[in-house]
Amino acid sequence: MYKATPSTPLDHVALYGAHLNDQDVIRKTHLDFLDILLAARDDNGVGFSKVDMRAEVDTFSFEGHDTTANGTSWAIYALAKYPDIQEQVHREVREVLGDRKDYSWADLQKLTYTSMFIKEVLRMFSPVPGIGREVSKPLVNDGVELPFGMTIIISLFVMHHNPDEFRPERFAKEKFSRRDPYSFVPFSAGPRNCIGQNFSMNEEKVLLARIVNRFRLELDTDHDIVMIPELIMRAQNGIKVNVYPRT
Repeated sequence: MYKATPSTPLDHVALYGAHLNDQDVIRKTHLDFLDILLAARDDNGVGFSKVDMRAEVDTFSFEGHDTTANGTSWAIYALAKYPDIQEQVHREVREVLGDRKDYSWADLQKLTYTSMFIKEVLRMFSPVPGIGREVSKPLVNDGVELPFGMTIIISLFVMHHNPDEFRPERFAKEKFSRRDPYSFVPFSAGPRNCIGQNFSMNEEKVLLARIVNRFRLELDTDHDIVMIPELIMRAQNGIKVNVYPRT
């Protein structure tokens, strides 16, 4: 387990060539992502190697742009496909944000229906359609024995498509809290879940709020959407919608 705090000594950071001085460290009340990587130490006081650090940055960068961009694309498609739901999202955004261009953290927390909509998009169009796990010890699942070392592929897309109806209200707090927590895992679950899931959700809220505040979306009826479950769930020939300014 790696740990880092704002009081991490400067010499620990300087080992990796960070261009910081004592005053920079003193002024910092929170560590950003790179600070955490530079200052992190395991229980034996050993930090990340340069190779480890690059792997962490590569992973975070990939997960931070490709999957979020993909999820936002499917959200735009869902807004265009379900006009009544699009209008509900638009009404909430207008009530919370009005004509403001700058949003606060508190604003994002008030977009409850928009959050439910995004979660339903993640359920129906899971950006990562499947995950793999290696069995760390023999186990029996539903009468089937799985040996040590076996790799299991879990289809999140199939698991999430029960039921198939697109309905954001299923994620209302009072309903969703009664469900098994592993029934909805678009960011995986357990110790290897996505470390950027909250950032991704809020990023999508900002993007979608800006879009629906200014534009009305309609499907391009001449373009067929064919889902291709690769490493990321993609549309075979892209997603096309018609965009109209709101008056």
